Amino acid sequence: MQSTTERLEKIGSIRNLPAVLEGSVKGLNDAQLDTPYRTGGWTVRQVVHHIADSHLNAFIRMKLILTEDKPTLKPYDQDKWAKLPDVSLPIESSLAIVRGLHERWVSLLEGAPESSWNRSALHPEVGKITLESLLLTYAHHGQNHVQQISKLRTTNNW
Repeated sequence: MQSTTERLEKIGSIRNLPAVLEGSVKGLNDAQLDTPYRTGGWTVRQVVHHIADSHLNAFIRMKLILTEDKPTLKPYDQDKWAKLPDVSLPIESSLAIVRGLHERWVSLLEGAPESSWNRSALHPEVGKITLESLLLTYAHHGQNHVQQISKLRTTNNW
């Protein structure tokens, strides 16, 4: 289990992600947004929409863990989601989702009682996960994708 300080640091990463993400894509044109961050990888546009999708799912999963007794969580195929028609939309809608979602998410996490961090759920593909483990995962998830975008920008001199 993390210390309160470590937990607050992870919550801080979730708090800061919207601004960091927006900064990482600022000024990119459509051709740049439609460039894969690596060979065979998603485009920057797909990554931004994926962050919104993934973090929405994580937020719901955390709420289920907080309100139900050992719920079973529904997996989804993120690669199939990344090919759906809405992923061709401008990124502004997903940036807005991330801004609003993260504001609520931080409030949820900061208000979670100490006893809730060990509450768990069953993920059919992963097994038992706790509120604490989801926090660890998602404190890093968005940052990892921002690093992919930043590396692409550096490599391509954007």
